[in-house]
Amino acid sequence: MSPSTSRRVGRPRAQERPASGLEPREEVLAVAAELFTTQGYTATSTRAVAERAGLRQASLYHYFDGKEAILAALLEGTVRPSLEVARELVARTAAAAEARLWALCRSDVMLLCRGPHNLGALYLLPEAQTERFAVFHRIRTELKAVYGELLAGTEPGGTLGAAELGLRTDLVFGLTESVILVRRADPARAPLTLAVATADAALRIAGVPQRSLARLRREGEGLLAALG
Repeated sequence: MSPSTSRRVGRPRAQERPASGLEPREEVLAVAAELFTTQGYTATSTRAVAERAGLRQASLYHYFDGKEAILAALLEGTVRPSLEVARELVARTAAAAEARLWALCRSDVMLLCRGPHNLGALYLLPEAQTERFAVFHRIRTELKAVYGELLAGTEPGGTLGAAELGLRTDLVFGLTESVILVRRADPARAPLTLAVATADAALRIAGVPQRSLARLRREGEGLLAALG
């Protein structure tokens, strides 16, 4: 047997499904989400992830080529659903841009709060800034661009120059992602309360008057209900 053949990782042997009922790849992601956010990314080894997931370490490499690949999958999983919602809202041109922006902020916060682990905190890892995570950064940039597009379509946004519009987009997008830090400081905070408050604040940053918020909130909730 050649050295290259002896190192080849084959398909893992059949084994009992973990108690969670998840498929092995999803179990690895669930375990990694817990360990990366509670013990730290650097302190967590692929061996620790594999053992917690009920796999041999060699079997883990059938699903991921290393720890960076696991982290990339987790990061991409936090932004892909938001981008899908964002594209749906952009297409709803019959609705006011202000209501669609509110709906996007609310949805985004709820998605960031989804699940027991604060995966958004992984955005802050130095390791996540490297080229290995280019797909995550591309999706996140696309999502931010939708925020800018909706903000530009609002009545206040239509009066802004490019520099001011860019600044307000940064502020609104940053406000939405700040839920990561809020959740880390207060994990018990109710996600829906946080989502609605964040969406309201985003519209105020966009320049929407306070008197319009209740109406736009209702329209935004209706949009999200229609999206299912």
